[in-house]
Amino acid sequence: MVSTNFSNEAFEEGCERWSNPLNVKSLSKAFRLLEVFRDAPTPLGLAELVQATGMDKSTVQRFTFTLKEMGYLEQDPDTRRYVLGRRVLDLTFGYLHAHPLVERASPVLVDLRRSVQERVDMTVPDGDWVLYVVRMQAKRENYSAALIGRRIPMFCSAGGRAMLSALPEEEALQVVQRADRVRHTPNTLTDVEAIMREVRAARERGYALQVGEWRAGEIAAAVPIVDKRGVPIAAVHVAVSIGEWTREEVERRIVPLLMDAGAVINKS
Repeated sequence: MVSTNFSNEAFEEGCERWSNPLNVKSLSKAFRLLEVFRDAPTPLGLAELVQATGMDKSTVQRFTFTLKEMGYLEQDPDTRRYVLGRRVLDLTFGYLHAHPLVERASPVLVDLRRSVQERVDMTVPDGDWVLYVVRMQAKRENYSAALIGRRIPMFCSAGGRAMLSALPEEEALQVVQRADRVRHTPNTLTDVEAIMREVRAARERGYALQVGEWRAGEIAAAVPIVDKRGVPIAAVHVAVSIGEWTREEVERRIVPLLMDAGAVINKS
């Protein structure tokens, strides 16, 4: 089932946010259609795209035809259903290739993975979410754990809380308050004050740590990466299995190496 967050009214309201005369509404709608595929587990047909975007069938047909011709959508010749096209990966490559932080952090992350022998990631902020731009596996893991481009909520992720800890208290609180604080596992904290206690603890000790809040079997530790003004622009984290590590072991054996890596990136 495709998410139907975009009713006709909500869609028009979204377009009104870009009321600047320079905004091309048709372009905004085309990208809105592409974004429907972000969380779609299966190929989508026209009817599902109409329902998910709130656009009429004729508009969706024109957009899907154009995007298919450009390579940003691909269509199964038998089912006539759509998936994202390979041209999307060209843009991903361009983003990562030109990203100065990814370039300068990558050698440090490789060394960190070699030292800890566990998965090492880097995320960047994306609104109230964090977006994985580097994922370095050290062993066989869940398929989704190896993919860049994954977005997860800032409020319940180690990387997100690390970045929140580098913000002023009031700004961090606003992010947590407006977040859709859904319980992803039995351990997920959803109470604003409980989350803020974790953010404050991360601010005091220099790293964030969450146990089983996003993925039930995982412990993750993270440190913030900041720009010259002290604004958080990324987080580096290490994720381990609860079946193989305890919180105390992570703090004793992994966190010091993680903090050293973060310090090197922050100085570079």
